[in-house]
Amino acid sequence: MGTLIQSLPDLPLFFSFFLFIYLLAQFLVFRNWSPNVRPEASSCLISLFHGTPAVFLASYAILIDPNRGFSSPNTEIQAAVLDYSIAYFLMDLIHYLIFFPSDVLFIGHHLATLFVFLTCRYVVSHGAYAILSLLMLAEVTSFCQNLWTLAGARRTDAKFAANVYDFLSPPFYAFYSLVRGFLGPYFVYRMGVFYISGVADSVIPKWVWVSWMFVVITAISVSILWITNLWVEFYRERKGKFEKKLR
Repeated sequence: MGTLIQSLPDLPLFFSFFLFIYLLAQFLVFRNWSPNVRPEASSCLISLFHGTPAVFLASYAILIDPNRGFSSPNTEIQAAVLDYSIAYFLMDLIHYLIFFPSDVLFIGHHLATLFVFLTCRYVVSHGAYAILSLLMLAEVTSFCQNLWTLAGARRTDAKFAANVYDFLSPPFYAFYSLVRGFLGPYFVYRMGVFYISGVADSVIPKWVWVSWMFVVITAISVSILWITNLWVEFYRERKGKFEKKLR
């Protein structure tokens, strides 16, 4: 309880930061965009302020910890990075509940992610090495993905956006496929082998690490399905353009 009380000031501070960026996006940055795409664009902007900074912050928090490991205790800076991400996912969850309440997939993803971060941060206070490593793998593609999403939102009414979308699609798909299809599963395999051995059960109860594994494996599976569908759509579009040229 003492740990929770001491860390509470971080959450309102980080949450206020993401709320400010979100409101800035809604009422200033994207004020001239269509109301249909403005909420999605605003979500992308706060994601830009979370994703890449989180990769660098998590990397630093892990590297300066000499005792890092799958069951090592969380350091203060690791806890701060977890709070930073918790604040972001809370803000984006509110965004989806207001503007896209029927998007069960994303709402479920955010709730599950918050469960993992909150249990790591406040319940067991161990395992941040594993969770922050997964955060890095999840967010390392976010900068490219957000630019791709923003371009996609305007590609039907802006030629420049359409060109950017077409230019970014192949490298983004390839990068995402590498991270989510190979690096992510490999790290999760190592994580699973460690926890299944039982050596962490004294500091990370079985119900906690099993739930972590379930959430992470589900998220990676959905990501692989998502990027596979994008590759199929990409192939169909290119095939259609090629056939048009032959006519």
